[in-house]
Amino acid sequence: MGAAKRAGLDRHLDFEEPIIKLERRIEDLRRASPAPGTRQAAEIDRLLIRTVKLRKKIYGKLTRWQKTQLSRHPARPTTLDYIQHVFTDFEELHGDRLYKDDPSIVGGLARFRDRPVVVLGHQRGRTVRERALRHQGMPMPEGFRKSLRLMRIAERFAKPIIAFIDTTGAFPGPEAEARGQAEAIARNLREMSALRTPIISIIIGEGGSGGALALSVADRLFMLEFTTFSVISPEGCAAILWREGEHREEAAEALKLSAQDVHGFGVVDAIIPEPLGGAHRNFEAAARSVENTLTNTLDELLEYPRDELLRQRYHRFRSIGKFVENVAKSGGPPS
Repeated sequence: MGAAKRAGLDRHLDFEEPIIKLERRIEDLRRASPAPGTRQAAEIDRLLIRTVKLRKKIYGKLTRWQKTQLSRHPARPTTLDYIQHVFTDFEELHGDRLYKDDPSIVGGLARFRDRPVVVLGHQRGRTVRERALRHQGMPMPEGFRKSLRLMRIAERFAKPIIAFIDTTGAFPGPEAEARGQAEAIARNLREMSALRTPIISIIIGEGGSGGALALSVADRLFMLEFTTFSVISPEGCAAILWREGEHREEAAEALKLSAQDVHGFGVVDAIIPEPLGGAHRNFEAAARSVENTLTNTLDELLEYPRDELLRQRYHRFRSIGKFVENVAKSGGPPS
């Protein structure tokens, strides 16, 4: 908890203000070191119960915009945080062997419950300096090419791939376009669809646009409870539709980007529950939820022969979405 607080847990969102006030009152009473059975101790117990009830009420009725804000919380666990708490023997690998290393994508070899795996994902950074270094978690083309290099290593040595997704989107600058941003994303989509090894992807924060899609062609795709997955951010959508960002809340509602929405559409396989108040409130509990999901899913996927794994992956993506065919009144269906 201490590390998370230093990284921004003391910052809170507007809708969390009533909870923060209660927590500060509890902290003040605890500093007074009341003995058991005193009036202060009874007050602390009463406030703790009230805080839990208030959390359940607030976090049980969040709007899509509020969930978007939670997915971006500065203290939210990152890819490197999950690697540290869920995996062992991590050895980070760098570079795409074509241009250079992109720190907005991290990855390498690791062990998950003594099973060798390749783990990778977006890394936003914590401090202002680190966020600038990592482009706020928005990969350059070399970041996507590095991730693909790691995934090919996994295929070559028959290791499962575990990818963590947390990005607003691919880096939008002219230098990224000059180095082939669209091609790099498209190549990841194509190559991941045919990799002959199990792939599990988990959205741990924001799942934005092509930057998220480039790590999402998986056998199983999961979202943490307070995360989002969308083709565009609410701010970007509002800027296009309303010409101003003030309509971001309306845009978030229209995009239906919450984990509950996306799961309802059949795009993700399941939602991983978070601790009450979000993953940043109880990092250890969030890591255990991710670990349990990975354990069950890996055991399932490793039972399939590789040809069957590819067949299921193909049909998984072919079955997403629905359409209605409209036949003109004057004619009939095409011959």
